Amino acid sequence: MNAPITLLTLLETLPGSYAGPARPDEAPYGLVGVGEGALAAAIAQTLIASSLTRGGTQFVLGSPDASALATDYADLAVVAGANARRVATGGTPEEIDVLVPGGPLATYHFAQFVAHASGHSDEAAAADALLADLAARCAPHVTENNPARDLAWSLWGRTPLLLAAPEAEALPHAWQHLLARTGKTLSIPVLGDPLPFVTGAFEAQHEKGDAKVALILGDADDTLLLAREILESRIDEIIHVPYPDGAVGYPAALALWYFGAWVAAYLAERYGQQPGDLPVLGRAQGVMSGEDRAQARLAAPRDDLRRTNVLKDWADDQDVDDVELDEDEDDRDEE
Repeated sequence: MNAPITLLTLLETLPGSYAGPARPDEAPYGLVGVGEGALAAAIAQTLIASSLTRGGTQFVLGSPDASALATDYADLAVVAGANARRVATGGTPEEIDVLVPGGPLATYHFAQFVAHASGHSDEAAAADALLADLAARCAPHVTENNPARDLAWSLWGRTPLLLAAPEAEALPHAWQHLLARTGKTLSIPVLGDPLPFVTGAFEAQHEKGDAKVALILGDADDTLLLAREILESRIDEIIHVPYPDGAVGYPAALALWYFGAWVAAYLAERYGQQPGDLPVLGRAQGVMSGEDRAQARLAAPRDDLRRTNVLKDWADDQDVDDVELDEDEDDRDEE
């Protein structure tokens, strides 16, 4: 009997698994991502600035839960004079030009499509080489000096703060997504100028700095170095997570996303959680994709969250004597 395929298995075999088109489309290029494609579009901004183009090829990355928005973007591009290429994890055949695997690792397939289709196959190959090296060092059978396991241990029981230089703001977004979806962990991305955040966030409640760890993702500029110095007196620990092997550009960004996926998977493992998607995510995405809403109704083990009719419920809780007293008072008011 075959062993079940786990997320860790998929992560180990991910490098080089892209099997989509590799021929460049017509330039110039525009790039928009929605739904499952939003994160890949952010990472691929090192290749193509996110924009709508009036000619050439418009790449629209999406998924069934955001198909209406993807259709709008594609229609706008066609009206403007571009050729729309819709890449999605699912939907109707007329809505898809390229189908990519869905799930938490869809970002890889989306991003590698953009790299190949925009004439950056060399960068796609460089990214796969970096991912393959990380897979060899982060795989489950590596029990000593496994950087992903070691970082997951440092994050265990803590709330990560995620920081990056302005040109790499896709990385805090990516790691927040990975730590939540795969690692089942809350993290806080610090976007924009980090100095107001690091100087003020812990002043009124110093204890909020307990059990916090800051991750500086990618290259640290002068502002991040100063932010690190300030945070050293306010939170538990600051960890720099550099690009693998000094890489730059698109390969570096995709590799650091991939490393974050490994860290998130091992963090879920430490918490005794499954790193795969929760059923409620599938149901929520089903609702947004237009599936039968009665069948896709969400349910959670928590108190009833419907709005309470305050006046009615207070009256129901009153003692009979209280109700009679209220009625007597009403009679006196009428007199």
